[in-house]
Amino acid sequence: MSVGLFSDKKQRPTEAEIEAAIGPRLDLWRGLTAYLRATYAVEEDFRFLYGRNYGWALRFRVRRQLLTSLYPTDGGFVVQVNTSPQDVDRALAMGLGESVRQAIAQANPYPEGRWLFVSIESAQDVADVKELIAMRARDKRLG
Repeated sequence: MSVGLFSDKKQRPTEAEIEAAIGPRLDLWRGLTAYLRATYAVEEDFRFLYGRNYGWALRFRVRRQLLTSLYPTDGGFVVQVNTSPQDVDRALAMGLGESVRQAIAQANPYPEGRWLFVSIESAQDVADVKELIAMRARDKRLG
C-alpha cells in the first residue's frame, strides 16, 4: 500500500481527480498550500516520488531543498516532513496532536532523522504540521 492514493507512475492524476480524491478535506489542503506559498519562497511541482510505495505528491522546495510534500489520499491527504533527530525531540516536547505523535512513532529512525507522514484529519493537524515545517525551515535555514 502506498502513502498516496495515486501510485501509478504512468497515470498522472488531473487536478479534478486530486480534488475529488481529497474530498471533504479539500479546504484543509487548499489552506495549507496557500499558507506554504505565502510564507516561504517555494518552488512547487506535482511529481511521482520515490516509487509505487509513495506515489504522486505536490512537492514544495526552497532553494532546491525539500520543505514538504503533500500526498492525496482517499478522503484526505498525508503531509511528509523530514525531521532531524533534534526536531523529533522538540516535536515530542511541544505536545503536538495524536496524528503527529503517531507519525513519529511509525517513522523509522535514521542518524539524519525521520521521514514523518502525517495523516491530516483536522485543522489541528494542519496547525501541527505547520509547526513541523517551521522547525524544518529553521533547521535548514529555508524560511
